[in-house]
Amino acid sequence: MNNVVSSPKTDMFRFRINPDVRKAVEAVYEKNGLSLTQAINIFIQQSLNTGGLPFQVTDDNAEIIKAKSMERLMKELEAGKASGNVVSEAEVYAMLGVNPL
Repeated sequence: MNNVVSSPKTDMFRFRINPDVRKAVEAVYEKNGLSLTQAINIFIQQSLNTGGLPFQVTDDNAEIIKAKSMERLMKELEAGKASGNVVSEAEVYAMLGVNPL
């Protein structure tokens, strides 16, 4: 298998990403001297090397992700609450396009 990181690049792959997430992840990789493109190429090479995801996916990982998401959500809710712009629960469901159960 060729080394993806150092092999010639002649193909393109595009994907959509939240702009805030992109800026944050670029900053993380920049601290390690990498561009986002280089980091993605390393991820792809490691996926090929391991024959799957280059990290273990477990229920624990899912719980950590949920906990971090909840922490972020609570911060967002507190910031919204502090802003004084209060909306009803029904308005929130409407804004999110979610039908309440």
